[in-house]
Amino acid sequence: MSNQESDIFDLIIRGGTVIDGTRRPRFDADVGIRHGRIAEIGDLRAHTAAKIIDATGRIVAPGFIDSHTHDDAAILFDPQMICKISQGVTTVITGNCGISLAPLSPDSPHPMPLSLLTGDEHAPHATFSRFADYLDAVRGSPSSVNVAAMVGHTTLRVMTMDSLDREANSDEIQAMQGLLSEALEAGAIGVSTGTYYPPASAAPMEEVISVCRPLTGTGAVYVTHMRNEADGCIDSLNETFEIGRALDVPVVISHHKLQREVNFGKSTLTLPLIRAAMRCQCVALDCYPYDASSTMLHTDETKLQGRVRIATSEAHPELAGRDLGEIAEEWGVSRVEASRRLQPASAIYFSMDENDVRRILAFEETMIGSDGLSLGEKPHPRLWGTFPRVLGHYSRDVGLFPLETAVWKMSGLTARNFGLTGRGTLETGNHADVVIFDAATIKDRATYDTPAVAADGVEAVIVNGELTWWRGEHCGARAGEVLVRSRLNQA
Repeated sequence: MSNQESDIFDLIIRGGTVIDGTRRPRFDADVGIRHGRIAEIGDLRAHTAAKIIDATGRIVAPGFIDSHTHDDAAILFDPQMICKISQGVTTVITGNCGISLAPLSPDSPHPMPLSLLTGDEHAPHATFSRFADYLDAVRGSPSSVNVAAMVGHTTLRVMTMDSLDREANSDEIQAMQGLLSEALEAGAIGVSTGTYYPPASAAPMEEVISVCRPLTGTGAVYVTHMRNEADGCIDSLNETFEIGRALDVPVVISHHKLQREVNFGKSTLTLPLIRAAMRCQCVALDCYPYDASSTMLHTDETKLQGRVRIATSEAHPELAGRDLGEIAEEWGVSRVEASRRLQPASAIYFSMDENDVRRILAFEETMIGSDGLSLGEKPHPRLWGTFPRVLGHYSRDVGLFPLETAVWKMSGLTARNFGLTGRGTLETGNHADVVIFDAATIKDRATYDTPAVAADGVEAVIVNGELTWWRGEHCGARAGEVLVRSRLNQA
C-alpha cells in the first residue's frame, strides 16, 4: 500500500469525544476505520475518507455487547435486529438460560421455556441437529449484529433423555458430553444452564458438573440461570461457585436478582458473597435495569406471586398486555387455572425491589444484559430499551455511576468476561464496532404499554466497519459475524 493510500480511510468519525470502553477518562479524538478495523485514533484532520461522520458534541464508544439474550432465532428470522441495533448493540450473546436452537432435532420435544426459542406449532423456527449447522446458518445469512453463541444444558437433556423429570443416567450424561464437545469444537463459547426451569430442575449439581466436563481447559464459560433467585438464592450462589471450582472454568451468574418481597434487600448479602468468590475463582454477573422479569408463564403458584402481566398467549392472544389477576377474576378461576388456560404463554413478573436493582447495577463488576424475548406485540420493554436506560436514566439522571463506567459495563467488561478478542474497546487494530450517541438526550422510550419503540439519542451504529444505523433508520447493512472465544479459535 502506498503512503497516499494509507492516508485514506473507509470511514472517519470526526470531532467526537471518545469513551473507549476501558473506564479511562474520555478524550477528544477522531476515529479512522479501514477494512472493518479501527486503523487510527487521534487527530485525523489531514486525512481523507470515503465517508466522514461529524460527531461533534457526541460520544463515540465501542458497540455494546448484550451479555444475555435469547436472540438465537431472531438473528435468522429478523436479521436487521432493529430492536438491538437501535440501542447501539453490535454483539449478542445467545444460548442463555439452558436453551439453544442447537443441537436440536426437528422431532425433539420443545418444552417451555425452550419453545420460547423454537416458536409455536403454527410458526415454528428452524432447529439444527448439530451446533455447527446452526453457526453455518448464521454465517450464511448474516444479521446486523455479531453473534457469540452458547449451547444450552436443557437442550442437551431434550436431545438425550426420554424423561426430563429425573436425573440423567451415565449413558445420557456421556451422550450430552459428546454433543457439548461437538458444539465447543464448532465454535460455541460455553454452556448455559437453567435449573430454575422444569425441564432441568431435576438435574442435581453432580449431573451439571459431569455434563460440563468438556469445558475444562478450553477457556469456555459456564453461564447459569440459577436454581433459585428467591428464598434459596444464597444456596444457589454457593452451588454455582462449586460448579465453577469443580470444572475450573469461568462462571457467569445470569441476570442477578432477588425475587419476591420477603427477599427484598438481600442484595446486601449476595453481592458481598459474590465479591468474596471473585477473590478465589473467575466469577462474573450481569443484570438488566428493570424491576420486572419476563419468561414463560408459570403454573406453579409460588411463582405467580405479585403482579403478573401476560406478554403472549397462544390460546388467548387478545389478552396480551392484561394482568393475570384481572383475567382470573373475569373467568372466576384461580390464577393457577387461568395460567393453565393461557398456555403456551409468556409473562412479565413485577417481583423485584428497585433498591436491589440499583445496588446490583452499581456493583463494580456487573455487566449489562437485556434478557429480552422477541415475542408478540407486548414484550418486556428491556428488549428495546436496556442500554439507553442504563446510559440515560441510571448513569446521567440517577447518577449511579459515571458514563465511562456505564460504557465499560456494556462493552469492555463483557468482552473480557466472554473472551471476545478484539471487541469491546476502541483501540487500534480492534474490530470497528462503534456507537455514536448524544449523552445529553439518550433515553429509552420503550414502556410496558408501548414496548417496541426505539430509543432517543443513538445517532449512528457501525458493525465491523459498516454503517448500520443512522439517525433513526436502518441502513441495510448486515455485517455481523460469528464470534468465538479467543482460546478456542482466533476471533
